[in-house]
Amino acid sequence: MSLWQPPDLSGMRVSYESGQLRRADLHPTPLAQFLSWLQEVTDGGLPEPNAMVLATAGEATGVTARTVLLKGADPRGFSFFTNYSSRKAKALAERPQASLVFPWFAFHRQVTVIGTVEKLPAEESANYFRSRPRGSQLAAWASRQSEPIADRREMEQRLQELQRRWPDDTEVPIPDFWGGYLVIASSVEFWHGRVSRMHDRLRYEARDEVASLDDPALWRIQRYAP
Repeated sequence: MSLWQPPDLSGMRVSYESGQLRRADLHPTPLAQFLSWLQEVTDGGLPEPNAMVLATAGEATGVTARTVLLKGADPRGFSFFTNYSSRKAKALAERPQASLVFPWFAFHRQVTVIGTVEKLPAEESANYFRSRPRGSQLAAWASRQSEPIADRREMEQRLQELQRRWPDDTEVPIPDFWGGYLVIASSVEFWHGRVSRMHDRLRYEARDEVASLDDPALWRIQRYAP
């Protein structure tokens, strides 16, 4: 009989008492507001502030979520990179829609993005690939992402083969099965925890299907109940 006792989940809670989010506090565009909060949590020492939960819903894959790294935020949208044969990529090929969540709970904040997804231009993916550390470049080749493997040794042996194939004095080519995606936002919501769960939720909603994140005329701001 196990002596382990599960934690009292019903009693786990945090009292959010570190500020608020008022309509008057918001920047005029979702991009400016996002970059402002990102800078604040980065300066505050939040580990991996660009980590985000990416949720997809493909017909074959079903609803799935995983953590990936944001690698770009500009007027077009939010970008990340991955293997085009991965489960997330297969889901996006079937249904090019996604949600992003930035869980900045140490600062009592969260940002949620909803939008459509498209592949980044090949040149943009290539430029980012060249900027990656060499180990990450080789790992992109070594990992057949989302495919079953016998054990970790299988992947490590493949990495060793690739290191011999492309020694340190050679350039690692860009895999044709790897690249970037752009999430084109239709809504960007900013959440701030408040006392007694009376949280603040303010959402930028696009007036058109494709809206620049940096044009205030293309967005309206709506408050929602927590």
